[in-house]
Amino acid sequence: MAEIPWKTIHGGTAAYCYFRSTFTAFLAGTAITFLLRFLYGAILYPAYISPLKQVPTPAVRSWIKGNRKAFALEENFEEMRQWNEEAPNHGLLRYYMTANLERLVVTSPKALSEILVQKVYEFEKPLLIRRSLGRITGEHGVLLVEGPEHKRQRKNLMPAFQYRHIKNLYSVFWSKSIEMVNMIEKELQQRSDPADNVISIETWSSRATLDIIGVAGMNRDFNSLRDPSNDLAHHYHRIMHTPPTALEKFLFVIGLITGTAGWVMDLPLERNRILDESSAFIRNVARQMIREAREASSKDEKSHKTTDAIDIISVAVESAAFTEEELVDQMMTFLAAGHETTSSAFQWCIYALSKNPDVQTRLRDEIRAHLPPISVVDNPPEPLSAATIDSLPYLNAVCNEVFRFHPSAPSTIRVANRDTTLVGQPIAKGTVINIIPAITNHDKSLWGPDADTFNPDRWLAPGQANTGGASSNYAFLTFIHGPRSCIGQGFAKSELACLLAAFVGRFRFELEDPDKELLLRQGATVSPRDGVLAKLTRVEGW
Repeated sequence: MAEIPWKTIHGGTAAYCYFRSTFTAFLAGTAITFLLRFLYGAILYPAYISPLKQVPTPAVRSWIKGNRKAFALEENFEEMRQWNEEAPNHGLLRYYMTANLERLVVTSPKALSEILVQKVYEFEKPLLIRRSLGRITGEHGVLLVEGPEHKRQRKNLMPAFQYRHIKNLYSVFWSKSIEMVNMIEKELQQRSDPADNVISIETWSSRATLDIIGVAGMNRDFNSLRDPSNDLAHHYHRIMHTPPTALEKFLFVIGLITGTAGWVMDLPLERNRILDESSAFIRNVARQMIREAREASSKDEKSHKTTDAIDIISVAVESAAFTEEELVDQMMTFLAAGHETTSSAFQWCIYALSKNPDVQTRLRDEIRAHLPPISVVDNPPEPLSAATIDSLPYLNAVCNEVFRFHPSAPSTIRVANRDTTLVGQPIAKGTVINIIPAITNHDKSLWGPDADTFNPDRWLAPGQANTGGASSNYAFLTFIHGPRSCIGQGFAKSELACLLAAFVGRFRFELEDPDKELLLRQGATVSPRDGVLAKLTRVEGW
């Protein structure tokens, strides 16, 4: 029988079909499904169906890029600040990201107080974020757990972050800061060309902050400042410097559209292999430290010693509130968050002071006038007290302004875990909401017309040392607020002040290329992509 192109014979009757093979039919069906999903998501849903359609949104929207000017997964915070200024809103702003996925941004103090304090446990980190960060920080540490479990963990860890403990760690912060500047100077002196005075700030800040969290948090000196090949530092470097490929980003977007983005983490991709290997190594280091701390605590009990534990690991172990695996996750959390965020903040300090040399000079004058010299030939530098560092108004003003102007974690995400409301707007379960310090910290309605100007003096006016003159407590979002605020913010502020004081007191610096475009490396934290390449000049006499 001759082939009949578009029909088949079944029981003597003709049944028409449109494709010659099941595979072709599958491809066509998939394409039609994506087309219909696209038409629904890009055209029908935003304008007619979204329960949030009354929430203000930026004027211009593309079917492919959403409200973005470019097709990218990374956030453009300057663009988002412009939306907040140009789209009048009463605390909520709706926008569409790449692939036209709907998001809310919380913009007013009232809305922020609701989501961060009053209804904090109605909005949790999305499962995708928890799983992604969990590979680095441990999935069951205080950073990622929710609800009653978060309350329990935070309560048992808080003693390690009280000021009476933090003030005893200033000597650790200061000694490691001096070690960092001494090692930098030694490296410069060993270079064959005296004119070669450019360093990567990120390289040194990451190693210094890893050593600090090791000593202050785990009673363990990793010696990464003196040993560039340190295994732990190497694995963190692999994690932070293995960005997703174009293929991974494409697959991730497809996953976001279909609600299956988590499967990208299970694919046999090179980046997944690196993350899994390095995370496993870090987890083993954390477990070893936990067991050593437990053994030491047991010996102290048997010998009837009484100790006033000040490091994180000892406080956590002595609380007897955590299993070994929970303790491992806590240590992974503090190892990652405790050094990467401050390292990023230090990079932003050097970047900002390079861009504002008058601020740099003024800060150096204060440091040299009030802190003891660290280049002492016959004797090691004196231990530095918390009161001495805390009494330097311009140093603390500069640190606060860097935290405000360049938040290391400029965005965080929540998802509603039940039907609820924000500032009177019904919020359906599953709604994704962005809390963006990079917007709020620059909001002119909260900070005044100079919100986009780097100005440490805003923290020096009478009564403004803690507010910077902002009209609301919620104007400064770098460490968030409420029950989920950064548990280590006091630690981070003190650590950064010591690192910056030692570095600025010893070196005068400028960017290697002052006119170079600022490109960002976006991940769990955000920092300059080149790691801040700075030219250093030794300033004598301190």
